[in-house]
Amino acid sequence: MKIEIEREQDGRWIAEIPDLPGVMAYGQSRQEAIARAEALALRVIADRLDHGEAIPDLNALFAVFA
Repeated sequence: MKIEIEREQDGRWIAEIPDLPGVMAYGQSRQEAIARAEALALRVIADRLDHGEAIPDLNALFAVFA
């Protein structure tokens, strides 16, 4: 899944996974934002699997795009 990341004007980083609406996370560093978004994405995917809902194609789990 593609991770989009950018730096906010206040210096924080935000990472978002467009394939999973609502999965976005802030971090004080670029890596922290990415790690938080990945963790949240895994929780969302697990929840969807538990409830029999569709999940995105997982050929490549994560890829970071700046």
